[in-house]
Amino acid sequence: MHKGDIGKKADKPVAAEQGFFGGFWEMMKVVVSALLIAFGVRTVLYEPFNIPSESMLPTLMVGDYLFVSKFSYGYSRHSVMTSPNLFKGRLLGSLPERGDVAVFKLPRDNKTDYIKRVIGLPGDRVQMKNGFLYINDKVVKKERIDDLVVAESANTSCSYPFRELNAQGEIVCRYPQYQETLPNGVSYHTLDLDPHGAGDNTRLFIVPEGHYFMMGDNRDNSQDSRRPQSTGVGYVPYENLVGRAEIIFFATDGGAHIWEPWLWFQSMRYNRFFTLLD
Repeated sequence: MHKGDIGKKADKPVAAEQGFFGGFWEMMKVVVSALLIAFGVRTVLYEPFNIPSESMLPTLMVGDYLFVSKFSYGYSRHSVMTSPNLFKGRLLGSLPERGDVAVFKLPRDNKTDYIKRVIGLPGDRVQMKNGFLYINDKVVKKERIDDLVVAESANTSCSYPFRELNAQGEIVCRYPQYQETLPNGVSYHTLDLDPHGAGDNTRLFIVPEGHYFMMGDNRDNSQDSRRPQSTGVGYVPYENLVGRAEIIFFATDGGAHIWEPWLWFQSMRYNRFFTLLD
């Protein structure tokens, strides 16, 4: 064997080793870049959320997935994952409008994400009387409309007197539904399941400066600003707002698990896809 041959053979594993590690680091660069882009989009532009409760029925249902715009109200420390104590207040802030559907951090722990409708602005007087909403001592228009009828599923269950069989023999939930119109013209649907519920008559709330009064559209099934911060939401500081809910991009009735792809298509609520949230 020639001396030159020995040198050539020694070069081969070195080249292979460099190729392996070079490919690995290239792959890691792609992964890290993708994660950074996703983190940036999630922090600055849009963040996806899913709905785990019925507190915002009929506007939002369990199993809805939606995008929340992070730039709508500017940026606070709660715009970033884990809410690090980077700064106080908001950067590039703009104020929410009455009627917005907004995600915010629960004031008592500054960690849990809640979603409700902005009802009271700073300085407003808010009160519920006999199931009617009053803002600044004026009653909000409330009209009875057709019942909300939803098929019972893994994500939607109900009991008497709202549970019934439809003409096809399917179990459905039938809820009394109303349309409210706020002073600024924003209109939306609400549920009033108990005309004498605990939240239908409240004390007068005067919203402090820099805070907002939030309510769920499912008025008798919502922990919101009608309850004190110790047990409910209380007044929500401007800093705690995460963003405005914009669009439902996916919805499921919960009838299929991730490992049951043959059931995915029949469990989707296609009529809710790409629903804009006004």
